[in-house]
Amino acid sequence: MLKDQVTTLLNDALEEDGSLFLIDFSITNDNKIKVVIDGDQGVTVQDCMKISRAIEHNLDRDEVDFALEVASAGATAPLVMPRQYKKNVGRKMEVKTSEATIEGNLTAATDDGIVLEWKAREPKPIGKGKVTVQKKQEIDFSDIKEAKVILKF
Repeated sequence: MLKDQVTTLLNDALEEDGSLFLIDFSITNDNKIKVVIDGDQGVTVQDCMKISRAIEHNLDRDEVDFALEVASAGATAPLVMPRQYKKNVGRKMEVKTSEATIEGNLTAATDDGIVLEWKAREPKPIGKGKVTVQKKQEIDFSDIKEAKVILKF
């Protein structure tokens, strides 16, 4: 079956380059194959071409007609795997949990969750006015509903 063949070829190609990993993979009823990858150091066009060739060159078009698209995870796409957070340490993120939406700098990513840090203006404990305080929150992956990198231009 086509899906099994492609899955095997895809896994073999990803194993060859340990820095690349699969984000999404689908095959439609009319054999349109779509593969979305990411990498610990990002994804280059050459990475996409390498994965594409590993699949395309090992399938027989006389046997089955197919279309193949290999793409990198978009810069604005939500992060879906814990491995993606590690490469984004140091970047500003927007993280939605069931309780709140937090914008902050991703300062750490572990196997269990992330650490966000940000500055906030809060009322002074004594007297009038506000003071800037440094905030820090650990968030488990299980509590994250959606997380995106905030791009600066």
